[in-house]
Amino acid sequence: MSSYVGVVVSDPELHSQFTQVELRTLKSKFNSNKTLLDRFTVGDLPPVLAKLNAFSGTFDADEIKSVLDKSYPDADQEVDFETFLRAFLSVQARGVEKSGGSKGSSSFLKSGTTTVHHAINEAEKASYVSHVNSYLRDDPFLKSYLPIDPATNAFFDLVKDGVLLCKLINLAVPGTIDERAINTKKILNPWERNENLTLGLNSAKAIGCTVVNIGTQDIAEGRPYLVLGLISQIIKIQMLADLNFKKTPSLFQLVDDTQDAEELMGLAPEKVLLKWMNFHLKKAGYEKQVTNFSSDVKDGEAYAYLLNALAPEHSTHATLETKDPTERAKKVLEQAEKMDCKRYLSPKDIVDGSANLNLAFVAQIFQHRNGLTDDSSKSTSFAEMMTDDVETSREERCFRLWINSLGTATYVNNVFEDLRNGWVLLEVLDKVSPGSVNWKHANKPPIKMPFKKVENCNEVIKIGKELRFSLVNVAGNDIVQGNKKLLLAFLWQLMRYTMLQLLKNLRSHSQGKEITDADILNWANRKVKRVGRTSQADSFRDKNLSTGIFFLELLTAVEPRVVNWSLVTSGETEEDKKLNATYIISVARKLGCSIFLLPEDIIEVNQKMMLILAASIMYWSLQQQSDTESNVSEDAADEGDANSVTGDVSNLSLDEASDSSPSGQDQDLVTNADEDEVEVEVDDENNKDA
Repeated sequence: MSSYVGVVVSDPELHSQFTQVELRTLKSKFNSNKTLLDRFTVGDLPPVLAKLNAFSGTFDADEIKSVLDKSYPDADQEVDFETFLRAFLSVQARGVEKSGGSKGSSSFLKSGTTTVHHAINEAEKASYVSHVNSYLRDDPFLKSYLPIDPATNAFFDLVKDGVLLCKLINLAVPGTIDERAINTKKILNPWERNENLTLGLNSAKAIGCTVVNIGTQDIAEGRPYLVLGLISQIIKIQMLADLNFKKTPSLFQLVDDTQDAEELMGLAPEKVLLKWMNFHLKKAGYEKQVTNFSSDVKDGEAYAYLLNALAPEHSTHATLETKDPTERAKKVLEQAEKMDCKRYLSPKDIVDGSANLNLAFVAQIFQHRNGLTDDSSKSTSFAEMMTDDVETSREERCFRLWINSLGTATYVNNVFEDLRNGWVLLEVLDKVSPGSVNWKHANKPPIKMPFKKVENCNEVIKIGKELRFSLVNVAGNDIVQGNKKLLLAFLWQLMRYTMLQLLKNLRSHSQGKEITDADILNWANRKVKRVGRTSQADSFRDKNLSTGIFFLELLTAVEPRVVNWSLVTSGETEEDKKLNATYIISVARKLGCSIFLLPEDIIEVNQKMMLILAASIMYWSLQQQSDTESNVSEDAADEGDANSVTGDVSNLSLDEASDSSPSGQDQDLVTNADEDEVEVEVDDENNKDA
């Protein structure tokens, strides 16, 4: 595996304004336009920049021209890459002014991390360092590097090799990363460091972080604002992990009836935390409503009431009687420490209204003492609403994480609730099939009128049919009504379409040919066979896939050094299968595959997830061959079959696949899968618009 080399900009100041992901994207746009035009000049910039996603819907070409005219009056001036970047920044800065935005600190709650936010909040940095020192102090590998001094840049240096990132992810969601896949030598070579960072970034996406504008090179360079933006998301997920009904059934005490319970189940964890806080504040006699973790808590009064209610043995009126906000905040923290809540924020952070640190503080109080009684009869009554089977829950999780990884503007907390107005689905469709959505026909949230939601969802169904999805007797109202079976079927087809389009769009290799499920299976079998391995898959339903051996051999075939075979089991027992499945997922992510399945999907041979896993490995492999094919030639024995990526893709056909597949072939999942899984038919009475 070759080590990553980023896009280099000669001006360090200009270079620092972009992540490597953004530089690669902009370099690609610059090169393609320079190739199309005889001379790429300033006059050509407005229409080119207007088409970029960053400015879509914000500026048209005329507006961009008026912005650039001030800095680049000569329309005939030839544009080089650095001029292109500076022009981009000029328009971006105007966009910030136009939207009323401002530059600020790294965000603990926001899903995206962008180059507009470069300032570092030292208080947040100190808090995250304290968190790492506390939770990882006994880690066998990291303990020799801890504690970290928050006054230095040692934190950013320690993140550079990816180990700390991986360890924090496993703290947030235990078992996400198989630690056997982490490279933990004292001195790592560039390959090993890049593998750790790739594993960390792909795993971060798999637990709900949005890392759209962060690349491995950015972390390897220790860019403070990007590192803090990512670490803050991971810590947030850890701190809010118990704010759901499966982990804390007693949360049902916050509601009075079934309708309220359904609404609570669809809330984001931080919203549930606010509801929990207000529940106790109301009981304690606090008359105000806390709606945020900033201005509503900065005077410390709400905290004083909350702590008195949760820990009456430590209650004191002195806190409320104190008039000075800073002194009151100090007493609040002293009282919290008596409940064993470690001090991750200062009195100044409370008074300043630091939303990120105050949220973390309240979450920590919840973890130590939530004050909810175990009313088993009420919890059982409401728990009966949570009737989703295990597979439905896993699929909801997979699609939710996948949607959030795309970098859509709206963050999804619950697929079955957040997608019902159609807006998020339109955002996703526009991401995976650019230009497919006519935004003039879309209704932007908040949407109060039901028929507006139906209009959005009708547009979703219309686009789905244009993309040749199987949507028999389906109407927009079915999505609005929360038909889970239909929604999961639609999202599966959307994810599958996205993966197949990525493969097809390796156009110089597939020559624009449609890629099918059969092609992917045939490619995987040929790849494994070519390196002398014996495993073969009859289909993506083949029960032998549950051992994990086939996918481990496929990973070895595409990158010989990535699998440590001394860690692989025979896969005969359930425990051995679990070990192999966990290892497969981490190795695939370490390689560069962005996947969202769980070990159980491999053990139970979930055919949908098997297809996506194989397709992801295939896409990574073809990308690597595409990058190196001009410099690397295959052995003579492979000529005509694997001499280039063209041999791997364009030579595939359904006929060839039919001849070589042991079972007579795996047809496309959309047409061959069980009808109740993919092709959805809905009663006519459910198809009427609201």
